[in-house]
Amino acid sequence: MKINFYGQLLAIALGVVLFACRQKSKEVTIKADGVEQWITTVDKKSLLAKIDIGEVSGDTTILPKIIINEAQQYQTIDGFGYSLTGGSAYLLHTKLDAATRAALLKELFLSDGNNIGISYLRISIGASDLDDHVFSYNDLPAGKTDKALTAFTLAEDEKHLIPILKEIIQLAPDIKIMGSPWSAPVWMKDNNSPKGGNLKTEYYAAYADYFVKYITGMAAHGITLDAITIQNEPENPKNKPSMVMTAREQADFVKLHLGPAFEKAGIKTKIIVFDHNCDHPEYPIEILNDADAKKYVDGSAFHLYLGEIEALSKVHDAHPDKHVYFTEQWTSPEGTFDGDLMWHTRELIVGATRNWSRNVLEWNLAADPQFNPHTDDGGCTMCQGALTIGDSIARNVSYYIIAQASKFVRPGSVRVASNEPDSLHNVAFVTPEGKTVLIVVNEASVEKKFAVKSNNKNLIVAIPAGAVATYTWE
Repeated sequence: MKINFYGQLLAIALGVVLFACRQKSKEVTIKADGVEQWITTVDKKSLLAKIDIGEVSGDTTILPKIIINEAQQYQTIDGFGYSLTGGSAYLLHTKLDAATRAALLKELFLSDGNNIGISYLRISIGASDLDDHVFSYNDLPAGKTDKALTAFTLAEDEKHLIPILKEIIQLAPDIKIMGSPWSAPVWMKDNNSPKGGNLKTEYYAAYADYFVKYITGMAAHGITLDAITIQNEPENPKNKPSMVMTAREQADFVKLHLGPAFEKAGIKTKIIVFDHNCDHPEYPIEILNDADAKKYVDGSAFHLYLGEIEALSKVHDAHPDKHVYFTEQWTSPEGTFDGDLMWHTRELIVGATRNWSRNVLEWNLAADPQFNPHTDDGGCTMCQGALTIGDSIARNVSYYIIAQASKFVRPGSVRVASNEPDSLHNVAFVTPEGKTVLIVVNEASVEKKFAVKSNNKNLIVAIPAGAVATYTWE
């Protein structure tokens, strides 16, 4: 009886040991050969820092696992970047000496070494609210009109914006540039004001010609416009300048005037509608439902001051033959580095691209320490640039938000399938060179260890709380 009891005890102990051994055997150590890891942390101790992964151990049966399927492909990426506002161009052109500016532009627009590879810019057609004054390319004395646009001139852009763009194009000749107007010339509007109001139907043809003159005028300077949007924030009359356009007005303007004018002039610049918040996906859908307008339209653009980022997919699903773009989101000095890093990466870098966007643009590239320049009575007084240009150059949170993508996800990359486990929001791409790029944001308040499985790589990595990491491998 006693022998049997001790035998049972021995068997139990042996079973415990064997169970522990089996459990331990699930722990694997993987050396991340050929994998680069670039991290930005909320404490700013790592800012787009290349950090060796080394050997990481973990139980792959219980770890969260990001599974990438490179064979399941979605949209092609045009690029990541910023709005180069008139104010940004002014600061770059007048507040920096030539050598400092040249070094900064290399850092921004080249993608090798420690450079961040901005590949897409949005500029304003005429003034935005981040210029120091309001202007169009056809300003006239009160009561005058000019349907033939004989007074059209790019003189204001020739002061700062065009010289800076020429320097950028020398570094990045394939950069994509989108133009967006904040308002038509005042004499074309029903309120005779740069702020709010609507475009008079009698000037639709002249305004279409205005776009043609703008695109051909920029081309004469060696600047190619890849795309234009018809109106920045067409439902917002509060900026200065600004202009209201309904979906019906945009559809009529495109199908009856802008599209035919581009066709007649042989202009290949893409026409993009809406360019406003995600709370009204029905706006671009209404335009695209008009077949006569749709044939001239490349796609729709969005901001995320209202609504949900999934609105991009709603528009894509309604018209899958048309593209979607994400063109503006600003950060404020009243925000926090950690909160903005996590939110913008989750919603835009990950969220917009997972919802079919071909680009992600932050607003804006540069401001001074007082968030100037901006227009009075309707200019943004708290828009923090990716750069603060004062006595020195500071790199702010949106610099790193964009850089975690722009440096690695080069134009022509294709988004591929990946799941989103356990607070690990992520998006994956395959680059034109065949590299896989995985961008991950850890929304949890603790470090997260996780596994990655793709067609050609298995990894175990750990990402700090709130951090953003980019992983790349052949």
